[in-house]
Amino acid sequence: MGPPSLRFASSREEELRLLASSGPESGSMTLRSTEDLELIRRYLDGDVSAFDELMRAHEDRVFAVCLRMMRDRDAALDATQDVFLAVFRKADRYKEQAAFSTWLYRVAVNTCYDHLRRQQRKRTESLPEYLDPADPRSGDEFRSVELRPDIQTALAGLTPEFRSAVVLVDLEGMSLEGAADTLEIPIGTVKSRVFRARRQLAKDLGNFAPGSEHPSDES
Repeated sequence: MGPPSLRFASSREEELRLLASSGPESGSMTLRSTEDLELIRRYLDGDVSAFDELMRAHEDRVFAVCLRMMRDRDAALDATQDVFLAVFRKADRYKEQAAFSTWLYRVAVNTCYDHLRRQQRKRTESLPEYLDPADPRSGDEFRSVELRPDIQTALAGLTPEFRSAVVLVDLEGMSLEGAADTLEIPIGTVKSRVFRARRQLAKDLGNFAPGSEHPSDES
């Protein structure tokens, strides 16, 4: 039996619903940990239906992360599909020292990094040398995202590493410790990236005041 398919609707309204509904839910995610562990164990024991349940529980938020990282709905859908294909095929690599959701977000962020690198290579290979790359903040693609398009555009100006940190901490409500586990970097690096990302967003948005709860840490 092959991996299950994503159930996302194709409408723009569905995309906006997912963006609007995602956000700080760390408490509810914590409550899922025991159930996720049971489901992943069942799946590894051969119960493919348990994977369907895992996917239904997490695909909305994984898609929301991918959409914010990729900034394009079709690209985010492709990345989300690849995330769950990777989990389907490599679930035995999950170690129970961390929550399943932490490992899943790690797979999602790394998948987005891979997709973004491939996109960059394609753009570089396809453009003549005398042409400059298009400004990613000036395209019409962002007009299709109606939830704070100014923030979406500003996020597009961040490097993938800074973007992933601020998406996980400020938009997905993940703790600094959780983001450090997900990204597999020191917590000080997370603090530094979030601080610098907020500072860049403040500069790009003009009236967006960066938070001070996570000061810069260069460690």
